[in-house]
Amino acid sequence: MLWSLLKILVFVAIIALLAFGAGLLMETAGGVQITVAGTEYTLGALQSVLALTVLVVGVWLFLKLLSLLVATLHFLNGDETALSRYWDKGRERKGFQALSDGLMALASGEGRLALAKAARAEKYLQKPELTDLLVAQAAEMSGDTHKAAEAYKRLLANQPTRFVGVRGIMKQKLSEGDTDTARQLAEKALALRPKHQEVQDTLLRLQAQAEDWAGARKTLSTKLKTGTLPRDVFKRRDAVLALSASKGILDEGATVEQREQAIEANRLSPDLVPAAAMAARAYIAQGKKRPAARLLKKTWESQPHPDLAHAFAEIEPEETAAGRVKRFEQLARLKPLDDETRLVMAELNIVAEDFPEARRWLNDLAERAPDARALTLMAAIERGEGADDKVVQGWLAKAITAPRGPQWVCGNCNHIHADWAPVCEHCASFDTLSWTRPETPEVASTAAAHMLPLITGAMEDRTSDPVEDAEIVEAAEDAAEEPQDQLKAAN
Repeated sequence: MLWSLLKILVFVAIIALLAFGAGLLMETAGGVQITVAGTEYTLGALQSVLALTVLVVGVWLFLKLLSLLVATLHFLNGDETALSRYWDKGRERKGFQALSDGLMALASGEGRLALAKAARAEKYLQKPELTDLLVAQAAEMSGDTHKAAEAYKRLLANQPTRFVGVRGIMKQKLSEGDTDTARQLAEKALALRPKHQEVQDTLLRLQAQAEDWAGARKTLSTKLKTGTLPRDVFKRRDAVLALSASKGILDEGATVEQREQAIEANRLSPDLVPAAAMAARAYIAQGKKRPAARLLKKTWESQPHPDLAHAFAEIEPEETAAGRVKRFEQLARLKPLDDETRLVMAELNIVAEDFPEARRWLNDLAERAPDARALTLMAAIERGEGADDKVVQGWLAKAITAPRGPQWVCGNCNHIHADWAPVCEHCASFDTLSWTRPETPEVASTAAAHMLPLITGAMEDRTSDPVEDAEIVEAAEDAAEEPQDQLKAAN
């Protein structure tokens, strides 16, 4: 209502100014004299202004009629679209102006204004390949998803705009949570534009979430061929996908192909710990102990890890505790100062009841990097050397509130995973897990019950007191139960 009142006031002001100007012109003396064919015409000031206005309008009409005449001549000479082009010039001018205004409104975040301008452009231009995209994006911005979907579907009808329509519907399905349909649309979009990096990444992520490892490896190869992925990153991610496809090689129904994929994953990325452990188990299942030990040593030299130690122990499951300590010295010599090496050797010597040697390997680790595992091992060493119960309980009490140490942490969202996975279970990002200490403080979890000993086997000649070992494990289990609420609060 206020806007209407303002327009009325402006209109009245303009009329008043025109009337005032006309009055001044009528009162002005003098005029304009025009001589035509010997006849002299004298025009007053107001008459001169009116004559000038009529002259300008006359010239404009003359030019328009001349353009119409030229278009008619072209039509008569065989140009069938000459007249239609003449009449459409004004419509196109208005349509392109509306289209330009709509794009500006879209860039400014004014969804409703952009939608109105898009409708105006669509009315004048009659070119859906130009206006449907503006309609779709303006409708999305204003929250009208149904109208946006209809516009994207219209874009599918034209070959030049088909990719835009498929991509738009794909993004709508992703926002709705329909990942299966979104994955199918992403495959179609990639077939239309193989070099489109956003579609490549979206399809790769959706295929990894759906565990379509073969399709994901194909998409990854497309990224390499189109130059959107460096070769070194390609090799690692291809190894991750091969490793994911080989999961379950220890099951009774595991196929030869799964075992070969596990070995291939290690070949593609030798420093990928899960791939090395899986490949070693594939070799062990085939009775090839030497290749298993060789690749585990190579990976241990790059990054010592508990999973590698477990796999190395599985090579000889029936060996004695002393024999296992001696065999694991091959790994220890590769990285003798690494914390994981010290922890593993300390655990093995505890199982072999060589507690002074276990203390030597553990060294100052319980004070320098106190986590639940190191502190639990220290409690076991004190118990094995006959220390007072209060001393043992003191170490276990520290283990209760100590962090667990390095874990599989997502580099994108810092979510902690119990086991390695190709896709983060929290943010669904691909290949973002790394073995590191979490930035968020964390206390021990139920895994503490399995820390002592970490590496065990069938050791029939073991002579330690089973009652004492049971007490230590029971204490670790009690330590694991109590901090669960603290863990939730910390995270």
